Amino acid sequence: MPEDPTRIYLDHNASTPIAPAVSAAMRPLLDDDFGNPSSGHWAGRPARDAVGAARRRIASLLGCDPAEIVLTSGGSEANNQVIKGVVLGAASPPHIVTTAVEHPAILEPCRFVETLGARVTAVPVDGHGLVDPDDVRRAIAPDTALVSVMHANNEVGTVQPIAEIAHIARDHGVLFHTDAAQSAGKIPVRVRELGVDLLSLAGHKLYAPKGVGALFVRRGVELTPLVHGGGHEDGRRAGTESALLAAGLGAACRLAETDPCGTASAACATACGTDCGRGWATASC
Repeated sequence: MPEDPTRIYLDHNASTPIAPAVSAAMRPLLDDDFGNPSSGHWAGRPARDAVGAARRRIASLLGCDPAEIVLTSGGSEANNQVIKGVVLGAASPPHIVTTAVEHPAILEPCRFVETLGARVTAVPVDGHGLVDPDDVRRAIAPDTALVSVMHANNEVGTVQPIAEIAHIARDHGVLFHTDAAQSAGKIPVRVRELGVDLLSLAGHKLYAPKGVGALFVRRGVELTPLVHGGGHEDGRRAGTESALLAAGLGAACRLAETDPCGTASAACATACGTDCGRGWATASC
């Protein structure tokens, strides 16, 4: 699209541009390192190394072990994996607690599992879009298997008291998930500090390409896979990994964690041309 100095893009909650450093990290996977990451021969090694490096960078941003990261096609798939994976793995249709202001990527899977017999309770929010943890506590029943509360709202930006709600879920022996698509890369998102069992993120919300995301699955948590096939992602998500997209997400997570300007400066770098050495604007911009 031709540059238009009269246009200023302010819809970063919907999607972000790809950061220059992210594009640079992806380039070798486009030009040379085309192999299958699962292949044992020479062509697969660079792709496998790229996927491993990406997994480590995602884990570093979230403060978890790389083995707890499942690469996905985006936040919607990660959310579907949680909701459907819990229900399909239960001995009988369980109860799920969520909120009335979740993204459709949570609410629609919840509606789907209701057709399988699951019960879903959506707790209300106040005038600021904030969930009362006590409402979550009251909603938990003996057959509750999962509580899912988004970290930051995609429409109004309300940040929920995730650590407090996670503590409530843990006290009841219930898995806790948060959709962090709108918060990861913008505010600190550390899974141990939040106390979550499961966390979703979407690459295109933090300057990575569309079509890639990740799901944090705490060690010991079992989810029935959505996609069955080969043993990819330790059997948690079948399908040959896209080393290209993984490299992009890994680079974006590294920028979010280490760039002194913060991810919000990517658009500023384009506007003012000031370069901090990583293709991003300096604070002086």
